[in-house]
Amino acid sequence: MTPGFLGLGSNVGDRRGHLEAAVRELPARGVKVVASSSVYETEPVGLVLDQRDFYNACVRVETRLGPDELLMACKEVEQALGRQAGGMRHGPRAIDVDVLLLDSLVYSSQRLNLPHPEVVSRRFVLVPLLELDPELTLPHGGRLADALAALGGAGQEVRRVGDPLV
Repeated sequence: MTPGFLGLGSNVGDRRGHLEAAVRELPARGVKVVASSSVYETEPVGLVLDQRDFYNACVRVETRLGPDELLMACKEVEQALGRQAGGMRHGPRAIDVDVLLLDSLVYSSQRLNLPHPEVVSRRFVLVPLLELDPELTLPHGGRLADALAALGGAGQEVRRVGDPLV
């Protein structure tokens, strides 16, 4: 089994309920959820800032799936929970399931880059990832704790709002 980390997000409807549902859906698609971070409420980032705050969490997973198959499993979970393909980039969504890291793999395809290109620039990803593993490093050796420190104290507020999902 290959270890990895997924990022979960929701800002529509029952935000925590959507995150919990995603965790329940993953095992049926070959993705074992080993641990979850706490749930955090975070302000939107990206292209659409005028929308409801997100609930975010990260989960540690194990899988036999390759990177593209893992991405497909994540997209299947999103569809099963009502997310429509082709929606507005960075817009409101019931569920978002992103592949962040898959062991120490550096990988690039048309649909997926690993590590996820935004891992080191998004506080809402770094905080829950570091909760799961404070010593986590990127495949090329960068410490995620250093990436979080480099973001400084301004912007991208992250507030713990709930217990881990599992």
